[in-house]
Amino acid sequence: MRKYWKLVKSLWLIGLLLLGYVGIAAAQGSGVGSWPTQKPIRLIAVFPPGGSVDQVARILAPALQNELKQNVIVENIGGASGVIGTSAMTRSDPDGYTFAVVFDTHGVNPSLKDKLPYDTIKDIAPVTLIGTSPMVLVASKNSGITSFKQLVEMSKEKKQFSYGSIGIGSLGHLAMARLANTAGFDWNHIPYRGGGPLMQDVLGGQVQLAIGSEFLVKPHIDSGGVIPLVVTTTKRSPELPKVPTIAESGYPGFNAPAWWAILAPGKTPPAVIAAMNQAVTKALKTPAVAEKFRAQGIEIVAGNPEALRDFIGKQIAIWGKFVVENNIKETP
Repeated sequence: MRKYWKLVKSLWLIGLLLLGYVGIAAAQGSGVGSWPTQKPIRLIAVFPPGGSVDQVARILAPALQNELKQNVIVENIGGASGVIGTSAMTRSDPDGYTFAVVFDTHGVNPSLKDKLPYDTIKDIAPVTLIGTSPMVLVASKNSGITSFKQLVEMSKEKKQFSYGSIGIGSLGHLAMARLANTAGFDWNHIPYRGGGPLMQDVLGGQVQLAIGSEFLVKPHIDSGGVIPLVVTTTKRSPELPKVPTIAESGYPGFNAPAWWAILAPGKTPPAVIAAMNQAVTKALKTPAVAEKFRAQGIEIVAGNPEALRDFIGKQIAIWGKFVVENNIKETP
């Protein structure tokens, strides 16, 4: 009898061990399991250092690291208006350890590029829309331009101006191209590889005008390095209340906000996407992050993955139509 109960006890212990193993396997199969304890999380900023994508990623990373209890490493992979960095993300293992911070160019690239190295539906999983912001048209201090009204008047007199953006097909480029087309202005576009190089040249006077997100240009406005002329949203920015909108300056209805989002490789498990979405949402609500974004003009959104998918789809439709109708090419 003693041997019988000893056998029963042994089988019971084995059963508990098997149930524990099944539980662990089920958790791992759900896509979360021990995530994210295996290794640091790679957060690819798809533009070079110094621009808004880089800054957004680096402000978010410490708060995200605190939420996930795992190191979050920002890696800059710039080039081709965000395509190279996004492609690197899509080629990574969909294990929840690689994500990308993208910019509004992500909604333009499908129409601008002849062929992308990834499928924007199958190879990409949306995580969350971080936020939106006005773009600001600024003038170099030695350009002689002090107001948008002056720029318009001089442009109507057929004086040509050069403006820089973060690249061909960037939302800044398209916004200025739409304005120039509407008003009949002859403006020359100078594309840059990112916000850092762009701001260096406008500060140095190598380019007369620059358009970039408020996040990118506001520090230089605050320091007096550049002169703000106009914002691209329908409402004035709370952080730049004296700067008029394009819509109120003679071009009603004009609206072109900048935006940032987090994406993951397409086959990343839904449970990991949901967990990352929750962590980013919490990180964005921390006082330090919220204040830094607010001070730079970013309105935090932090919606769910489905909302981001819909948002990107609408951006592709709106700006893709403009690219095609105006025959905007990747190379000048």
